[in-house]
Amino acid sequence: MSMDRRRFVKSVGGGLALLGACKTHSNEQGIVMPNSSQTVPALFLAHGAPFLVDDPVWSSQLAQWAENLPKPKAIVVFSAHWEEQPITLGSTNPRELIYDFFGFPERYYGLRYPAPGAPDVAARIDQLLKNFCTVKRDENRGLDHGAWVPLYAMYPKANVPVLQVSLPTLEPQKLFEIGRALAPLRQEGVLLMGSGHLTHNLRRADFGPNAQTPTWAADFDAWTTEKLVKKDLDALFNYRTLAPGVRESLPTHEHYVPLFVTLGATRSQSENVQFPITGWLAGSLTKRSLQVG
Repeated sequence: MSMDRRRFVKSVGGGLALLGACKTHSNEQGIVMPNSSQTVPALFLAHGAPFLVDDPVWSSQLAQWAENLPKPKAIVVFSAHWEEQPITLGSTNPRELIYDFFGFPERYYGLRYPAPGAPDVAARIDQLLKNFCTVKRDENRGLDHGAWVPLYAMYPKANVPVLQVSLPTLEPQKLFEIGRALAPLRQEGVLLMGSGHLTHNLRRADFGPNAQTPTWAADFDAWTTEKLVKKDLDALFNYRTLAPGVRESLPTHEHYVPLFVTLGATRSQSENVQFPITGWLAGSLTKRSLQVG
């Protein structure tokens, strides 16, 4: 076994030890969602801006990706646009969307995504995390654009229950542990989704017709891709110091770190790593999206 795979197995093992404690607690409570006939993959996707819904290529890519996935019973989203401590669960009833963007055409503020809430999934998350961390509820919080914009393209009928969960920290290993704790949801038919961007420097974005991808963005995207394929968690956990182009690619880190919830939800080192969507937006914003399993 290679060193990278030994590191991955070690990290998974630590997460499974945590899961064991949580599962014991939840079984005592007697609230366990039924297993799905097929384990649902875990995703990290580039969520784009509201104009994604009018981008025929990107919208069709997301729609095709969803079509190729097992139909989920529910979707749990960790978006770059909700940081709150302690970890907080959004509304379990349909709420008005959060239009957390400025200066866009008026029509984008009229878009609706009336997906059902997921109270049973929220109760299950309470169980899985109770022995690990404090969990809050915010029944007034709707979906922000990091959640509803990609879902608008992937599940346009808005007929899959959605629950948004906050990022309680930007620390990769802590988010990885949260993903490990929530991994059983995948076997229960729940799609776990991290939503952000692997590169996200809007000040360096070029929306002109001839935009070129700068070296720092290409290098950072390639480095992340290589480490994901190799399952080199040690390197990924330390991306801030190891990755080329990190300062230019990520002036802030909230768009990158939802990736670690997805990686934490990986069930074993043998699960396939795929990149269903790649390419670039505005020169430096990678569209690279990840599927595990």
